Amino acid sequence: MAALKLSVIISTYNQPEWLKKVLWGYESQSEANFEVIIADDGSSGETKQLIDRFKNGSSLQIVHVWHEDHGFQKTKILNKAIEASSTDYLLFSDGDCIPRKDFVAKHLQYREKGYFLSGGYFKLPMSISEKISEGDIKNGNCFNVNWLKSNGLKPSFKTNKLTSKEAKGKFLNWVTPTKASWNGHNSSGWKEDIVRVNGFDERMQYGGEDRELGERLFNLGIRSKQLRYMIVCVHLDHARGYVKPEMLEKNAAIRKATKEQKSVYTQFGIQKD
Repeated sequence: MAALKLSVIISTYNQPEWLKKVLWGYESQSEANFEVIIADDGSSGETKQLIDRFKNGSSLQIVHVWHEDHGFQKTKILNKAIEASSTDYLLFSDGDCIPRKDFVAKHLQYREKGYFLSGGYFKLPMSISEKISEGDIKNGNCFNVNWLKSNGLKPSFKTNKLTSKEAKGKFLNWVTPTKASWNGHNSSGWKEDIVRVNGFDERMQYGGEDRELGERLFNLGIRSKQLRYMIVCVHLDHARGYVKPEMLEKNAAIRKATKEQKSVYTQFGIQKD
C-alpha cells in the first residue's frame, strides 16, 4: 500500500445525509492516497452507523474522532482530529461540502513550505442539495453548471468557480478582492505549522474560529495562496440554529486581540498551558 500523502479533516454534527454525500465525493477522488479524519462534535448514533458502513464497505481510510455533545465545540474536536492525523499535511473541510474529483490532488499540487492554501466553495440551494445523488457526485453532475441550471440554479458570476480551467482560474484568483484567509470549508497547511501555533483556540465557538487560526499563521510568517477558483467544493444548504450573538461577540474580541498582539500561539489550543 502506498504511503498516505495527506489527511482530510472533516467537521460534522448530526448531518448524516450530507456527510454521506461528502464521503461519496472523497470516494471519487483522482488521488487515493489520503486518510479521512471525521471530527464529530457530538453527533448521535445515526452518524456513527453511517461512518461504520463506510469503514466496512469503502476504500476510504477513515478515523472517527468523537466527543460528547456539549454545544458548539468545533474547535475542540478539530484539535483532537489534528492529534489523530498520521500525515504531515492537513486539509480541512466540512461535512456539508462535497469535493470535486480533483480536490485532494489540487491541494497536493499547490502545497508549498511556508504557505497555507485557501480554496473556494460554491453554495447550492436546498432543492439541489437534496436532489444530488451518489451518481450525480461520481459522474460530476453536481459540479456541472448546465446540470445545476437545469435543476433550478440561477446564473451568477460565482459559477466561474465551477467552470474555470487553469489559466482562467489563476487570473480570477489574482484579481479577486477576497483575502486568502483560512476557511474551514476548504483550506490546507503543514501539520508542523498548525502545531506550532497550537491549533484552534478552544475558547472560540461559531464565527471566525477558522480565520483566527489563519491569522496566527500569518503572524508566524506563513503566507497564503489564493486558490478559490481552482480548488472547489460545493456547499450543501442547511440551517444554522447554533449561531448566537454572544458567540460572535466573544470570537470577534479574541480575533481582535490576536491581530493587535500579533499572537502566534494560543494557550487554549492542542496543548493546554
